Amino acid sequence: MRQAFMHDLVIRSRRVALPEGIRPAAIAVQDGRIVALADYDTVLPSATITDLADLVVLPGLVDSHVHVNEPGRTEWEGFATATKAAAAGGVTTIVDMPLNSLPPTVSVADLATKRAAADGQCHVDVAFWGGAIPGNLDSLRPLHEAGVVGFKCFLSPSGVEEFPPLTLDEIDKVMRELASFDGLLIVHAEDPVQLDEPVDGSYRAFLNSRPGAAESAAVQQVIALAEATGTRTHILHVSAADCLEPLAAAQARGVRITAETCPHYLTLSAAEAYTTAFKCCPPIRDAANQDALWQGLADGVLSCVVSDHSPCPPAMKEGDFASAWGGISSLQIGLPAVWTAARARGFGLTDVVRWMAAAPADLAGLRRKGRIAVGCDADLVAFDPAASFIVEPISLAHKNPITPYGGRELLGVVHSTWLGGRVAWHGHPPAGRHLVSDNR
Repeated sequence: MRQAFMHDLVIRSRRVALPEGIRPAAIAVQDGRIVALADYDTVLPSATITDLADLVVLPGLVDSHVHVNEPGRTEWEGFATATKAAAAGGVTTIVDMPLNSLPPTVSVADLATKRAAADGQCHVDVAFWGGAIPGNLDSLRPLHEAGVVGFKCFLSPSGVEEFPPLTLDEIDKVMRELASFDGLLIVHAEDPVQLDEPVDGSYRAFLNSRPGAAESAAVQQVIALAEATGTRTHILHVSAADCLEPLAAAQARGVRITAETCPHYLTLSAAEAYTTAFKCCPPIRDAANQDALWQGLADGVLSCVVSDHSPCPPAMKEGDFASAWGGISSLQIGLPAVWTAARARGFGLTDVVRWMAAAPADLAGLRRKGRIAVGCDADLVAFDPAASFIVEPISLAHKNPITPYGGRELLGVVHSTWLGGRVAWHGHPPAGRHLVSDNR
């Protein structure tokens, strides 16, 4: 019988990414939680002791923007494949978007259907967003009470008919309803008036059809509504640098608004968008715009870097930029993609951890996630920041191995991932849980 004072697991490394910085440490785990942090050489009796030497121990990443698509479009992606890809990429918590699955998550019954589809399949922990669409205003509070972490809406068409956009008047009503219970609204912000059909199938025509001005105008509209209602609001996948100034000004005024960007906007540019694997909405823009997004992260205007993993079957990526599906699959390779570019720009791993673990966890109200601290879940990643690899799409765990990163050399290799102190994936059965927001 195990002695009462023994821990289930101790992981030690000369480089552990703690909230206060990277230092040598030993992490003691019991019943899935971190129960002690000590100096590297401290003796901590344990059933299992793992010494990672100079590998960096990161907190498990939290990806708050993932389209799993199950049920209904599991041929696009599913909980089994998405969560395997997440674990392989150092992501230990995903938050599933409410659309592209059938039904979309716009009622408590739909949430139950989604959770039933996920049962027994998840290799990492999963939380869920609810959706705000025309006609479901009365479902928002019940969904909040059922544990969704917030509500997503669109100002422009979503790409699927069953998840229509809201008008500004409808968003105002949604915000006032959410404000009554301090709910969170997350917004795909592109002004539909400024969007157009591409004049041809080229990337340049596609880019011109979704200008940065459409994002900026929508962001300013959302800021005005958030300021008037006091609603917690978050802008999704900022691709246009034009959004940064109004966001910074609103944050300085105390408006409760945050924003995210994605690995593809930080690491890819319009100049290299030569295949439809690069197509996403809003689009990847030019190098100068990318520089400004990095400055937005440095300044804290953008707080999160999350994947917007939006996969589809290969046939939907065929054709040209006018007709192909707009979505990028990067759940498994977001960490090395961001680290490669961040390191080259003088950022450190503590910055990456803040953007990709702590801030998304805070956004979603998951207080035991995203940091290595006593009381937090023992979601840990052994990471070699100096090792490099070539992205081979066929080796990815995503259901459909389509990626604009194919053939690219990236820096940073995930060696192991622990979920609640247990090794995730790599031959182990699914042990992921369904999470609910701590902000209820």
